Amino acid sequence: MSTLSRSLAYALVHAFHPRMLWLMLWPMLAALALWGTVALFFWVRLALALAETIRGWIETSVLSFALGYADIALFLAHAALALLFVPLVVLTALVILGAFGMPAIVAHVAATRFPALARRGGMSAAASLANSVVALAGMVALGALSLPLWVFPPLWPLIPVAILAWGNQRILRFDALAEHADREEMRALFRAHRGRLYALGFVLALLAYVPVVGLFAPVVVGLAFTHYLLGALEALRRAPIDGAVVRA
Repeated sequence: MSTLSRSLAYALVHAFHPRMLWLMLWPMLAALALWGTVALFFWVRLALALAETIRGWIETSVLSFALGYADIALFLAHAALALLFVPLVVLTALVILGAFGMPAIVAHVAATRFPALARRGGMSAAASLANSVVALAGMVALGALSLPLWVFPPLWPLIPVAILAWGNQRILRFDALAEHADREEMRALFRAHRGRLYALGFVLALLAYVPVVGLFAPVVVGLAFTHYLLGALEALRRAPIDGAVVRA
C-alpha cells in the first residue's frame, strides 16, 4: 500500500475516533450556517442574473434552436451556484479547522503514529492565519483566471474541484507541519512532495461532493495531510545524507 493510500485509510478510520467526532461536525456546521444565510438572501438573485447571462450565450450559439432555453439557462445557473456553494462551505470549514482544530488533529496523529518525532517548529497562530489568507487570495485568483473556462459547461464540475484541491494542500500542508518542522524542512518537503500533495488534495476535494460524507471531509482532509506529512518528515530526518529528501 502506498503512503498516500495509507494516509487516506488512516484518515477514514480515525475520523470516527471520539477525539475527532466533535471536530468533524462543528466547523462544517458553522460554515453551513454562514453560507446558508448568504444563500438565503442572495441565491435567487444570483441565479436569475447568471441565468440571464447563460441565456444570452444560448441565444447566440448553435443551441438557439432549442425549445425552452430560458428554463435550461435557469437550471444551469442553479447547477453552477451549487457547484460553487460546496467548495465555499468546505474551504470555510477548513479555515476554521486550521485555526481551531488542527492542533488537536496533529496531536492525535503524532501520539498514535509518530510519538518519537521531535517538535522543531513552533510556528505562531499568526503565521497559520497568514498562510490561510495567502491560500484564499490564491483561490480567488485561480477562480478569476478560470472564468473563461466556465463558458464550457462540461468543465463546471472540474474547475471548483481543481481549485479546492489547490486550497486544501496550500492551507493544510502548513498547519500539519507547523509544530514539528522548521522552515527549511517545510520548504524541502513541499518541494519534494508537491505533486502528491495536490493529488491528495484533489481526492479529498471530491469527497466534499459526496452526500453525507462531505460533512466529514474537513477532518478527513486534516488527518490525511497530517499523517502523510509527518511520515514524510520522519523519512526526511532519517535520510542518510544530510539535507537529502526521501520521497515517502
